[in-house]
Amino acid sequence: MRPLPEGLVDVRQRLVRVMAQKWVNGTVLHYAFRGGPEPQRRAVRSAFQEWLDLGIGLRFQEVEEPGEAEVRIAFDQAGGSWSYLGRDVLGIGTQDPTMNLGWDLTDAYGRTTALHEIGHTMGLPHEHQNPFAGIVWDEQRVYEFFAGAPNNWSRETTHHNVLRKLGPDEVEGSVWDPDSVMQYAFPEGLIQEPERYRPGIEPPGGLSAKDREWVQTFYPALPDVLPALEPFRSTPLTLAPGEQADFEIVPGASRKLQIATFGDADTTLVLFEEVDGELRFLAGDDDGGEERNADVSAKLFRGRRYVVRVRLVWAGRSGDAAIMCW
Repeated sequence: MRPLPEGLVDVRQRLVRVMAQKWVNGTVLHYAFRGGPEPQRRAVRSAFQEWLDLGIGLRFQEVEEPGEAEVRIAFDQAGGSWSYLGRDVLGIGTQDPTMNLGWDLTDAYGRTTALHEIGHTMGLPHEHQNPFAGIVWDEQRVYEFFAGAPNNWSRETTHHNVLRKLGPDEVEGSVWDPDSVMQYAFPEGLIQEPERYRPGIEPPGGLSAKDREWVQTFYPALPDVLPALEPFRSTPLTLAPGEQADFEIVPGASRKLQIATFGDADTTLVLFEEVDGELRFLAGDDDGGEERNADVSAKLFRGRRYVVRVRLVWAGRSGDAAIMCW
């Protein structure tokens, strides 16, 4: 859980936690395979495409070199299936996988597995760890079940992936969706309460209606034309928590520019450079929970196109914020 300073108001703390692992909308996530047979790779590509077909603003692009990818996918059949959560992948060494897919992906269960792990990469947590689900576990039986194949998990891993409840300030809302692609299937005997789930939980597989609604809300389709961010001109950010504003910069001269937000607000600020028609990360800052504003600087070159994306996490007493470059 992200450490935050003492004294934050509850609503601010909750918003910072909820969005801690979420990407700025419009980010291009590059993924690369570390081995794996071609049928497995095709299944993963298909799962990425299924998320994309919802019309979201995130993009996924396959690259050959793992060192060029934020998302590195392994197929260790002894390692179970797992993924780091959202922006946590950025803290993983470039030679290490950020996702493992440990069993066959070519059937319906495998397809759901691939969608599930990509959901983690997008920032979605496990649905059964929602604190509002009210699940009471037979913990010993849970440990015994996940210690067996195909997961072969340690007690620590089982606790982290199943038994540990998320804090109320880490979830998107109070509604539990047992049909979610992020919800595990559980056999009879692992759940004690709610009583209706004592025989087990068997989600239908694939993306639920609420999965689609959530991802389209948080990563909406991007506009075709972006407003310009003009030097030395403050631009108001009239955003609600979780909303995002996007701007473009096409410098008239090559020079170092500073870009910053202003006001009593928490924001995530990211600068991209367009290279061969693709936006590549150049700089970023997240001031969530800190008593400062997001601020990045970089040398921008004449005639090139740059895109600035700023997501508002929380607006303070005035509710006002702004962005400027100089």
